[in-house]
Amino acid sequence: ILDPLPMHGPELGVHADDIEAPEIELEPKQEVLENKDVVVQRVHIDGLGRTKEDLLTYEISGVFRAKNLIDVMRRSHEARQKLLRLGIFRRVEVVIDTSRGEDALPNGLDVTFEVTELRRMTGSYNTMVGNNEGSMVLGLKLPNVLGRAEKMTFQFSYGTKETSYGLSFFKPQPGHFERNISLNMYKVTGQFPWSSLRETDRGVSAEMSFPVWKTSQTLKWEGVWRELGCLARTASFAVREESGHSLKSSLSHSMVIDTRNSSILPKKGGLLKIHQELAGYTGGDASFLKEDFEIQLNKTLFWDSVLSASLWGGLLLPIGDKPTSIADRFYLGGPTSIRGFSMYSMGPQSEGDYLGGEGYWAGGLHLYTPLPFRPGRGGFGDLFRTHFFLNAGNLCNLNYGQGPQAHLKKLAECIRWSYGLGIVLRLGNIARLELNYCIPMGVQSGDRICDGVQFGAGIRFL
Repeated sequence: ILDPLPMHGPELGVHADDIEAPEIELEPKQEVLENKDVVVQRVHIDGLGRTKEDLLTYEISGVFRAKNLIDVMRRSHEARQKLLRLGIFRRVEVVIDTSRGEDALPNGLDVTFEVTELRRMTGSYNTMVGNNEGSMVLGLKLPNVLGRAEKMTFQFSYGTKETSYGLSFFKPQPGHFERNISLNMYKVTGQFPWSSLRETDRGVSAEMSFPVWKTSQTLKWEGVWRELGCLARTASFAVREESGHSLKSSLSHSMVIDTRNSSILPKKGGLLKIHQELAGYTGGDASFLKEDFEIQLNKTLFWDSVLSASLWGGLLLPIGDKPTSIADRFYLGGPTSIRGFSMYSMGPQSEGDYLGGEGYWAGGLHLYTPLPFRPGRGGFGDLFRTHFFLNAGNLCNLNYGQGPQAHLKKLAECIRWSYGLGIVLRLGNIARLELNYCIPMGVQSGDRICDGVQFGAGIRFL
């Protein structure tokens, strides 16, 4: 129970159900509610078990600053959303009533949050759709493990191309959930048939996330023991040469500005994502500087259509005399990037195995429109969109002794591009499916194309 300094106003009472009601049927008192002061004398939290009260004080403190009943209702609803965001309660309800007791003021209110905590351990089973890959995921979660919204999770994933398991610990800063730290241990085994490569990573990482102005920032250290091997006996000599063990220790930084109304099929807003990684200065065999970015802009046009433009780019700079690893290079092509080309099957290659590139760019222009037979807004048809697309990009290795102008010239040569149309299905706000008819152009020697119908599933699309 928290007791602030009292204020004066009329005595009023209301139940929590009114908080989310679109209208308040108190017409005779509407002027009183809006213009007369009230004071929140106490805030109760009922139903706490292992949760520490000091954590919740930060989340509900705004309720005490309310000046009238409408403001109390609004701030109580905001506090309820913050409590649910912590991920430690299964249910949160709010009751607002007049203050009672000897010290009750005529205009005093009591606010009660009735909460139900999550179980100490929960399990989950689901399927996930990645970039043209499906997987089965088993999870074990210990929410609120130390009483201040900490979370420990264990996850096992078995997929068509990747198998992984990991243990992670997450801790937010009280009162600032978006400021948090996480520690991770993991093992990932992946298959990359376009390179005839198998990779097993065993690693640990620590990262810190925090907001700065309108951006979301993440600082991360990662140490990973990588084991590369051949996926097939027909693997090229270039891939066999890369096989073996290596240790990478890197520091990375990410900045994200996201104003889109949806991350899967946005109708408006933009995205700016910048990522940089420096390896070698904290130990390990790999030494490089890696920079990449992503830009997306969306604008709603007439007839509920949306114009979307995207641009990706990246550069990998080796540090020292040792060449970059096939595991660190960029890859391009496929239904999630340059449509009309096979998955990651463009750019430098050796005997049919694609080796990735040290520099790339990719751009996309899309026009999304509703289906002609959409059964009305708000229905099942809203999950589908038709789209017309134009994609272009390039991927290559660079000669770092020639300077930036030579790099740009090389990236501008032999541009691959494609166009076509298709149908997009949104799977909630998690992933999307595409079925497109693609016409690839600018095909270079060694590129693999997918001329005609191409299916894609994933989270991140150009």
